[in-house]
Amino acid sequence: QVQLVESGGGLVQAGGSLRLSCAASGRAFSRSAMGWFRQAPGKEREFVAAIRWSSSTTYYADFVKGRFTISRDNAKNMVWLQMNNLKPEDTAVYYCAASPVVSGSIQLRAAYNYWGQGTQVTVSS
Repeated sequence: QVQLVESGGGLVQAGGSLRLSCAASGRAFSRSAMGWFRQAPGKEREFVAAIRWSSSTTYYADFVKGRFTISRDNAKNMVWLQMNNLKPEDTAVYYCAASPVVSGSIQLRAAYNYWGQGTQVTVSS
Protein backbone atom coordinates (compact mmCIF):
# COMPACT_ATOMS: atom_id res chain seq x y z
CA GLN A 1 0.00 0.00 0.00
CA VAL A 2 1.10 3.58 -0.71
CA GLN A 3 0.06 6.75 1.10
CA LEU A 4 0.51 10.06 -0.71
CA VAL A 5 0.53 13.64 0.60
CA GLU A 6 0.84 16.61 -1.74
CA SER A 7 2.08 20.08 -0.84
CA GLY A 8 3.35 23.22 -2.53
CA GLY A 9 0.20 24.58 -4.09
CA GLY A 10 -0.82 28.20 -3.80
CA LEU A 11 -1.65 31.42 -5.59
CA VAL A 12 0.73 32.68 -8.26
CA GLN A 13 0.58 35.23 -11.05
CA ALA A 14 0.61 34.18 -14.67
CA GLY A 15 4.16 33.50 -15.82
CA GLY A 16 5.22 32.45 -12.34
CA SER A 17 6.40 29.11 -11.01
CA LEU A 18 5.45 26.59 -8.35
CA ARG A 19 6.95 23.32 -7.28
CA LEU A 20 4.56 20.65 -6.07
CA SER A 21 5.81 17.91 -3.79
CA CYS A 22 4.38 14.49 -3.12
CA ALA A 23 5.59 12.59 -0.06
CA ALA A 24 4.98 8.86 -0.30
CA SER A 25 5.04 6.15 2.30
CA GLY A 26 4.82 2.41 1.89
CA ARG A 27 7.14 -0.28 0.56
CA ALA A 28 5.60 -0.26 -2.89
CA PHE A 29 6.65 3.30 -3.70
CA SER A 30 10.00 2.58 -5.31
CA ARG A 31 8.39 0.12 -7.71
CA SER A 32 5.43 2.33 -8.54
CA ALA A 33 5.05 4.60 -11.50
CA MET A 34 4.00 8.03 -10.30
CA GLY A 35 1.75 10.56 -11.92
CA TRP A 36 0.28 14.01 -11.51
CA PHE A 37 -3.29 14.75 -12.51
CA ARG A 38 -5.39 17.87 -12.15
CA GLN A 39 -9.04 18.72 -11.91
CA ALA A 40 -10.54 22.13 -12.55
CA PRO A 41 -14.05 23.03 -11.35
CA GLY A 42 -16.69 21.41 -13.51
CA LYS A 43 -14.14 19.39 -15.47
CA GLU A 44 -12.89 15.83 -15.50
CA ARG A 45 -9.63 14.93 -13.79
CA GLU A 46 -6.93 14.96 -16.46
CA PHE A 47 -3.44 13.61 -16.89
CA VAL A 48 -0.56 16.06 -16.46
CA ALA A 49 2.69 14.09 -16.15
CA ALA A 50 4.04 10.68 -15.18
CA ILE A 51 7.35 8.99 -14.47
CA ARG A 52 8.36 5.31 -14.46
CA TRP A 53 9.71 3.79 -11.24
CA SER A 54 13.26 3.82 -12.62
CA SER A 55 12.94 7.53 -13.55
CA SER A 56 14.13 6.58 -17.02
CA THR A 57 10.99 7.64 -18.83
CA THR A 58 8.67 10.58 -18.37
CA TYR A 59 5.41 11.51 -20.05
CA TYR A 60 3.63 14.84 -20.35
CA ALA A 61 0.30 16.11 -21.53
CA ASP A 62 0.72 18.30 -24.60
CA PHE A 63 -0.53 21.37 -22.77
CA VAL A 64 2.36 21.27 -20.26
CA LYS A 65 5.25 20.14 -22.44
CA GLY A 66 8.17 22.52 -22.10
CA ARG A 67 6.70 24.13 -18.98
CA PHE A 68 6.36 21.33 -16.39
CA THR A 69 8.94 18.77 -15.25
CA ILE A 70 8.27 15.65 -13.20
CA SER A 71 11.01 14.06 -11.13
CA ARG A 72 11.37 11.57 -8.28
CA ASP A 73 13.82 10.40 -5.67
CA ASN A 74 13.13 6.83 -4.62
CA ALA A 75 15.56 7.05 -1.70
CA LYS A 76 13.56 9.96 -0.28
CA ASN A 77 10.14 8.64 -1.31
CA MET A 78 9.43 11.92 -3.05
CA VAL A 79 7.96 13.05 -6.35
CA TRP A 80 7.96 16.63 -7.60
CA LEU A 81 6.25 18.61 -10.29
CA GLN A 82 8.10 21.77 -11.26
CA MET A 83 5.68 24.13 -12.98
CA ASN A 84 7.03 27.12 -14.88
CA ASN A 85 5.38 29.78 -17.00
CA LEU A 86 2.04 29.10 -15.35
CA LYS A 87 -1.14 30.16 -17.09
CA PRO A 88 -4.60 30.92 -15.69
CA GLU A 89 -5.86 27.74 -17.37
CA ASP A 90 -3.49 25.73 -15.16
CA THR A 91 -5.71 26.59 -12.20
CA ALA A 92 -6.92 23.32 -10.67
CA VAL A 93 -6.53 20.90 -7.80
CA TYR A 94 -3.42 18.83 -8.49
CA TYR A 95 -3.27 15.20 -7.40
CA CYS A 96 -0.35 12.87 -6.98
CA ALA A 97 -1.01 9.22 -7.79
CA ALA A 98 0.79 5.87 -7.72
CA SER A 99 0.45 3.06 -10.24
CA PRO A 100 1.58 -0.58 -10.16
CA VAL A 101 1.87 -0.61 -13.97
CA VAL A 102 5.35 -1.58 -15.14
CA SER A 103 5.28 -1.45 -18.91
CA GLY A 104 1.79 -0.36 -19.91
CA SER A 105 0.40 3.11 -20.24
CA ILE A 106 0.69 5.34 -17.20
CA GLN A 107 -1.11 8.23 -18.82
CA LEU A 108 -4.53 6.86 -18.03
CA ARG A 109 -6.36 7.61 -14.81
CA ALA A 110 -7.40 3.96 -14.58
CA ALA A 111 -3.75 2.90 -14.24
CA TYR A 112 -3.53 4.46 -10.77
CA ASN A 113 -4.77 2.86 -7.59
CA TYR A 114 -3.50 5.27 -4.93
CA TRP A 115 -4.25 9.00 -4.78
CA GLY A 116 -3.32 11.90 -2.59
CA GLN A 117 -5.82 14.43 -1.24
CA GLY A 118 -4.82 17.12 -3.73
CA THR A 119 -3.33 20.60 -3.52
CA GLN A 120 -4.90 23.75 -4.97
CA VAL A 121 -3.03 25.73 -7.61
CA THR A 122 -4.49 29.09 -8.59
CA VAL A 123 -2.95 31.20 -11.34
CA SER A 124 -4.14 34.79 -11.61
CA SER A 125 -4.04 36.77 -14.84
